Amino acid sequence: MTSVPFPARSHRASLLMMLGSAACFITNVLLIRALGGIDNVSLWVVVSARFLVGLVIVFTLYRREFQPSHLFTNRKLIERGLLGGLCTLGFYYTVTKLGAGRATFINNTYVIWGGLFAVWMLREHLRPALLGGAVATLVGLGFLTNPFAGSGHTGFYDFIAFLNALSSAWIVVTIRQLHAREHSSTIFAAQCVFGLIICGGPAVAGLHAITPTAWIVLAIASTCAGAGQLLMTQAFRDLSVAEGSLLQMLVPLGIALGGVAFFGEHFTAPELLGVALILAGTTAPALFAKPRSG
Repeated sequence: MTSVPFPARSHRASLLMMLGSAACFITNVLLIRALGGIDNVSLWVVVSARFLVGLVIVFTLYRREFQPSHLFTNRKLIERGLLGGLCTLGFYYTVTKLGAGRATFINNTYVIWGGLFAVWMLREHLRPALLGGAVATLVGLGFLTNPFAGSGHTGFYDFIAFLNALSSAWIVVTIRQLHAREHSSTIFAAQCVFGLIICGGPAVAGLHAITPTAWIVLAIASTCAGAGQLLMTQAFRDLSVAEGSLLQMLVPLGIALGGVAFFGEHFTAPELLGVALILAGTTAPALFAKPRSG
């Protein structure tokens, strides 16, 4: 397998890509939330639509770069695809079982685990600013989501969410490894193909009379998710695991702000403190990072 040549890209451009990815994911979740008020679309359909639209994006924009044969011959791509499909399903599943706050908090601890995995596997340097930002962001997320309110013990679904966080951390490290030889479109397509293999059957079996409006919302939401995943994959070509993952912590913040803007929610004082910590923790390390030469 030959290496894939990539054009040079500035550190700032990669940061903007990751911020664009976060914006797409925020829009996806808010649209899925709105979809719940329009029609009762099954979880399998929502996840499968995301993977299907992702493949459409790849075939439309990257017909020359995409290498479909690699999906079944590169062990790392298979690993990325299977884990990515399971993690996407696992996140939505734990949200339904634990509630959005608790599930989001546990799943997003992948920021810490990913940085530690990258130090071990990729020999990345975990700068104190990044580690401090990750801790501040997790504390802020705790204030924002109040994850353990009303529940004094952990259970099976907390364990599933924790496994999901570890798997997500492993995925971002795998993406960094794959960029040495694979194009972003092929890395992204691995998740879509193997995700459809996992979720496609139950999705077809669960199809029912979904309204045209619901199909439109689902298509837009899936497009946002596909664009967000592709931008994130491309950004990880140049950003460290810790730095890139940290910026993804803006997603739960954006979802909370969307809840205020579109669903009549409001912030309490602890939640406002959480907002401030997330903003400081995610933006400060990126703003003061030294661009890498070369």
